[in-house]
Amino acid sequence: MSLMPEDADPSESHAAARGAAANSPPNRVTFNRFELNRILNLYGRMVADGEWRDYAIDFLRDRAVFSVYRRASEVPIYRIEKDPRLARKQGMYSVISATGLILRRGQELDRVLLVIDRKPVLV
Repeated sequence: MSLMPEDADPSESHAAARGAAANSPPNRVTFNRFELNRILNLYGRMVADGEWRDYAIDFLRDRAVFSVYRRASEVPIYRIEKDPRLARKQGMYSVISATGLILRRGQELDRVLLVIDRKPVLV
């Protein structure tokens, strides 16, 4: 037994459900491909230098977090966070130290990562 009127098209109710789902906010905040590529490039250089050894990625409801560890058993030395709620205020990207100090915050990921991205020094 159907709860729909007999003259109603069943595909219309599915289309309405899909339209409502498309307008709803996402369940999680994630890094897009460009952001993740930029972060992993930095991570790879720091691993090659022997400074970083492990990482973790958390996609939470309100923010995405990329945590960097010196050793797997320690607390993260840096957290790279993306919080879209701050996009119009201070910037959605931030780098946070192990002590919780926000080292830099801004609208552009590349500029925010400069605080932990060291350029090679000529000797």
